[in-house]
Amino acid sequence: MARFVLALDQGTTSSRSILFRRSGRVAASSQKEYPQIYPSPGHVEHDPEAIWKTQLQTARAVIRQGKAKTTDIAAIGITNQRETVVLWDKNTGKPVDNAIVWQSRITAPICEQMKRKGLEDLYRSRTGLVLDPYFSGTKIKYLLHKHKLRARAEKGEILAGTIDTFLLWRLTGGEVHATDPSNASRTLLYNIHSGDWDEELLGPLGVPRAMLPEVRDSSGLFGHSDKKLLGASLPIAGIAGDQQAATFGQGCFKPGMVKNTYGTGCFLLMNTGNEAVRSDNGLLTTVGWRIDGKTTYCLEGSVFVGGAAVQWLRDGLGLIKRSTDVEKLAAKVDDSGGVYMVPAFVGLGTPHWDPYARGLLIGIERGTTAGHVARATVDSMAYQTADVVRAMQADSGLPLRELRVDGGAALNDALMQFQADLLGAKVKRPVVNETTALGAAYLAGLAVGFWKDDRDVTENWAQDAEWKSTLRKPAREKLLAGWDRAVERSKGWAAP
Repeated sequence: MARFVLALDQGTTSSRSILFRRSGRVAASSQKEYPQIYPSPGHVEHDPEAIWKTQLQTARAVIRQGKAKTTDIAAIGITNQRETVVLWDKNTGKPVDNAIVWQSRITAPICEQMKRKGLEDLYRSRTGLVLDPYFSGTKIKYLLHKHKLRARAEKGEILAGTIDTFLLWRLTGGEVHATDPSNASRTLLYNIHSGDWDEELLGPLGVPRAMLPEVRDSSGLFGHSDKKLLGASLPIAGIAGDQQAATFGQGCFKPGMVKNTYGTGCFLLMNTGNEAVRSDNGLLTTVGWRIDGKTTYCLEGSVFVGGAAVQWLRDGLGLIKRSTDVEKLAAKVDDSGGVYMVPAFVGLGTPHWDPYARGLLIGIERGTTAGHVARATVDSMAYQTADVVRAMQADSGLPLRELRVDGGAALNDALMQFQADLLGAKVKRPVVNETTALGAAYLAGLAVGFWKDDRDVTENWAQDAEWKSTLRKPAREKLLAGWDRAVERSKGWAAP
């Protein structure tokens, strides 16, 4: 009898592979970072071959570490950085260029042009998204134009996909070109109501349908891995974008439940059940997952720069040697001393949607220290999360009772307390913090019977820690008002 599900977690800065037991606990884990490429200000790329190499290396390593036989692995689940897109040659399997990363602002002019043509309402109503360079469709348009590949794409000779699709293609030896609705719903090309690619969305972006993957349920058999890669042909049975996978891994199965993942960015999702709720407050309407043909929708808030701001303290300013050192530096001060950091390095996401906003550090005085800057940088994750929660409350009309948290920065207890203070609500962290990979494992395991149903998943969720607000309302409102003033000053800075 199989003992594990293998989750491939392809993230923005690293590739990870994790073996999960039936209890939902981690049996073994392997992780490798890969290079970030910055060709110009605001533009971010990845080498698809580096992504593939590190993902395969970690998969092989985790099987060795877990001392697992291939017969011990029930299935493979894939989760991925979502809007990052790759184009590759169908015949050779080679990428035509670097992947354009979700953070990249390179397609801002395309978005502006589409807005001037009055296309925003069409895309908003059918995709639940806004016309922003964040999403995949404009990236595909950019790459097709850059390499003059549209004619070949129309013949199906050039394929496009988000990272899950690219990994699935490579894992199956080029046999399967597919994705799931959670990833498809982030492209600007997928109609979240009809559940398919939409010709009226493809047309203005000049994306031929022939280059797009088949959209299948998030939980179900996609194909089998090439036995040369992992030593056996293993079923690939679950796929979901990282944030939807984390929502599933957190057991947010009831409408109104909310999770936040503190990673490179911060991403909040609220389960809205079978209803695709349109936002009037800058949130996105997205597909959470589709199982047995039934779609679960979510409202989402996307913060582009979360933990990446701490990486900037490390790599850009040299204030710390390791990202984990930020806690010790920030702990040298009681608070940020009136300093606010708005990490709009690549613009602002929810609820502002300003691709021309840029980073800002304000409130600096003669007595400001590195500790204050570190504290303000960590605090920025909590402030941006509060922005999204305020929008969610306005759209749903529901107060936030608890926030389930995960991701690297969720291990920072001081940040979690400050988050509870800003929200005036409980913050809960699960025992298993790797909820993104766990969600992919659950989707794959459910498809092959490793877990029976949602109840198995819900029973696996266990609380590690909880924080309650210790801040009075006037103090909370004063902090948020200062943040709002700082954000307004960051907007439009890089506008042409």
